[in-house]
Amino acid sequence: MGSKLSVDESVRVVIVGGGFAGIAAANQLKSYGIPFVLVDIKDAFHHNVGTLRASVESGFARKTFISYGYSFQGSFKQGQVVGINLQNNTVVLENNEEIHFSHLIIATGSDGPFPGKFNKAATKEMAIQKYEDLVKQVQKAKRVVIVGGGSAGVEMAAEVKTDYPEKEVILIHSKIALADVELEPYVRQTIKEILLQKGVKLVLGQRVSNLDRLTLNMVEENMKLHLDKDTEVITADLVLCCTGIRINSSSYVDAFGDKVASNGALKVNDHLQVEGHSNIYAVGDCADLREPKMAYLAGLHGKIAVTNIIHSLMQKPLKTYKPGPVTMLLSMGRNDGVGQFNGYYIGRYCVALVKSRDVFVSKSWNEMGQKMPK
Repeated sequence: MGSKLSVDESVRVVIVGGGFAGIAAANQLKSYGIPFVLVDIKDAFHHNVGTLRASVESGFARKTFISYGYSFQGSFKQGQVVGINLQNNTVVLENNEEIHFSHLIIATGSDGPFPGKFNKAATKEMAIQKYEDLVKQVQKAKRVVIVGGGSAGVEMAAEVKTDYPEKEVILIHSKIALADVELEPYVRQTIKEILLQKGVKLVLGQRVSNLDRLTLNMVEENMKLHLDKDTEVITADLVLCCTGIRINSSSYVDAFGDKVASNGALKVNDHLQVEGHSNIYAVGDCADLREPKMAYLAGLHGKIAVTNIIHSLMQKPLKTYKPGPVTMLLSMGRNDGVGQFNGYYIGRYCVALVKSRDVFVSKSWNEMGQKMPK
């Protein structure tokens, strides 16, 4: 924790987005006593690293949503940011309210299909119930198809097969190799072997051509999935989608123009400042950096942005950020996993011990200064 910092009364940091990057920044600002406002459309932080476990284990979703209000009290505001006024240094909410900032941290993250993502204007209880409803659907299903074999897809397949080994689980992926391209080949091969050992059927190098016409996350008998390179039709009674991640850029795209990259992320310099704006930082998934989109890295970005705000106020040199070798841990069910640290392979037992048992939920509760429910 930092010591309290005396700042001019004009200083007010606004954080747009309360994901891993946003809460890392908020916690650090709080520890230094720097005035800030954290804005998010939900009333609780979502530990989305645990969403896949929450999809198969009843009661686990309650551990993945942590109320902002208790941790940040008057420094949290629930609302949707719809624009940024760079002339007046304000963020504009959906109800036309404007919040003034001296410094801005944009941490809007990314979005994608449920259950991997949940970025909706909802209460904590509504969000938890959404996952509890899915658990019931998984329990009812006999044949589960997971579309997408990136990190989320392989973890989802492993979670379902670990908790319900009697179910038939099929994973369809558009590429031949599973998981993220940043992972070493041996790690990706180990992921494949783990899934096969668990009894997951793999359909690789093919896309589902009628995905937009299928019912997702709800049991429906004899759904037919058509593949783009095969005449075979795969049937399922539950389809879970783990594809299509996109940057949440709607709140800032109009304000920054050519500072927005083709994927919707904001172009930043080595200090994580948005190019051409010394008092505005982009962190987490919405920062245009050549590295995987990961919770750990997002948290690191948030802390660096706050450090640089403090350094700028104290007229000290800013800290630089350079993407390094990939570190990634994949939970393959509660008792197995695989990954790499700084580019080197990490064995299955170590990953299971470090991540798979609770998918880091206790860490988030500790960082938010709250006690995790049992």
